[in-house]
Amino acid sequence: MPTQKPSGHPATRRYSPSEKQQAVRLVRQLRAELGTEHGTVQRVAKQLGFGVESVRAGVRQADIDGGSKPGTSTEDAERIKRLQQENRELKRANETLRHASAYFAAAELDRLPK
Repeated sequence: MPTQKPSGHPATRRYSPSEKQQAVRLVRQLRAELGTEHGTVQRVAKQLGFGVESVRAGVRQADIDGGSKPGTSTEDAERIKRLQQENRELKRANETLRHASAYFAAAELDRLPK
């Protein structure tokens, strides 16, 4: 069952990775049995007590991660996020170095004999 965690919104629930995998597996299994995609997400969500959009998003992301649908995989999204953070840190460091360089250049000009 989903676990209730404190958050800003009382209806927010977080599902463990095993719960998400179970939901995806059940949706795929039901789709294979019925031969259709229509209504499978809603049925599984209702059976498990999960939100429909949570299950739908989990199935969509699993399809992307599996390579059957185009999109940004979870692994790529994490890599992009990590690279963006590194880029922000490097920009901050460069800005700090620019300010320090300007400070020391000005200090050097003050030391020169006139």
